[in-house]
Amino acid sequence: MPVSDLRAKEVLVKIKVSLSLLVLFLFSLFPVLSWAWSGEVVGITDGDTITVLNSKTLKDVKIRLYGIDCPEGGQAFSKKARQFTSKTVYGKVVEVKVMDTDRYGRTVAMIYADKTLLNEELVKAGLAWVYEFYCSEPICESWKNFQLRARMDKRGLWSDPDRIPPWDFRRKKRRKGGK
Repeated sequence: MPVSDLRAKEVLVKIKVSLSLLVLFLFSLFPVLSWAWSGEVVGITDGDTITVLNSKTLKDVKIRLYGIDCPEGGQAFSKKARQFTSKTVYGKVVEVKVMDTDRYGRTVAMIYADKTLLNEELVKAGLAWVYEFYCSEPICESWKNFQLRARMDKRGLWSDPDRIPPWDFRRKKRRKGGK
């Protein structure tokens, strides 16, 4: 085989390998696409719970936002968190990256709207705590940094000197005989 033919084959193999690596790299940049489904947000329960109409099954899916906890109804900033979530995603088509199912049967997920991660934006705005007990993905570390920045800037719930984490609020409410 002539040398020029061998060189051409080598170049072809290198191109194929490079293209394969490029495809693998692109898939690693967008893992959400392989784990996600999309749908329109048709309901906002509170800051960290929404309802999405799955575009494939055409069924409503109740979704609890992964890794964060917004103030409960009756707590300061509960309404602001709900309004923020509504303004950010209501009526929009979102990508739902399913992480788990909670004990109430809700899908626990990360919600992407227009390339914005709702879970993270709530933390940045000071309208949610990072729920450290349940937040174990690597992204949670950056969320903790966003939370620290919001706290230092006294943004949102961090401006309230009497703030109570929602998990403590719920526990106190249960002890008093509430829901």
